[in-house]
Amino acid sequence: MSTLPDIQATPDPRGIDIDQVGVSDLRYPIQVTDHLGNPFPTVATLSMSVHLPHRFKGTHMSRFLEVLALHEGEVTSRTLPAILHDLKERLHAEEAHIEVAFTYFVTKKAPVSGAPSKVGCDCVFMGTSNGTRDDLVLRVTVPVTTLCPCSKEISDYGAHNQRGYITLEVRPRSKGNGCELILIEDLIEIAEKSGSAPVYALLKRPDERHVTMQAYDNPVFVEDVVRNAAALLRADRRVASFTVKAVNHESIHDHNAFAVISGKAEDVD
Repeated sequence: MSTLPDIQATPDPRGIDIDQVGVSDLRYPIQVTDHLGNPFPTVATLSMSVHLPHRFKGTHMSRFLEVLALHEGEVTSRTLPAILHDLKERLHAEEAHIEVAFTYFVTKKAPVSGAPSKVGCDCVFMGTSNGTRDDLVLRVTVPVTTLCPCSKEISDYGAHNQRGYITLEVRPRSKGNGCELILIEDLIEIAEKSGSAPVYALLKRPDERHVTMQAYDNPVFVEDVVRNAAALLRADRRVASFTVKAVNHESIHDHNAFAVISGKAEDVD
């Protein structure tokens, strides 16, 4: 094998750096960590890339898979920096990127009957490592129920509600040689506190009654949702910066409503 020519390593005459080159849409079994510290197996769609200097004709695509195999599919905020560093070393790159999208299921108990069911949340780990620092971001999208305050106020009875989706994108604060640990469940809890009521997969009649009245007692505009979540994230000492996006799939309109807030957490002593 050592006698075969390495075409990727040959010079390129055009003198143009490539910002990112790598593999995308790679489905791969991974393990993340739940709030109890136990491994949670799921299937992810990955994108991995590196910066390619102008002097090289191409990168070695197989080495991305080799690095992933070395970590046996464990992808967490603990292992992401190591994966990025291995990508840089293995591919002789100054900068590496990774994006890992997966579904994380949480077990939810119905509020009255206690009937358990699983609700899926879309999650993404994003990481970049260059010569100066590692940058890690966690994105979680959570379904919630929202009930319109205006509809409740102006109607003789009832109020329109809808399913909303809250996306929290957070950058953990640096801590020592790593970063603060922010669990997926932590962000799910913040999202559910920001809407009118949580969403469940399984509800019996007493549960449905409870959730309906809970939403009616806690009406929120889409603007309220992002402000609620932003206030909670600003007060979280583990968060360096964040973006919150809420989208309501309107039940009486033929369009959606959305709002976005980006910001930084409050200063930490």
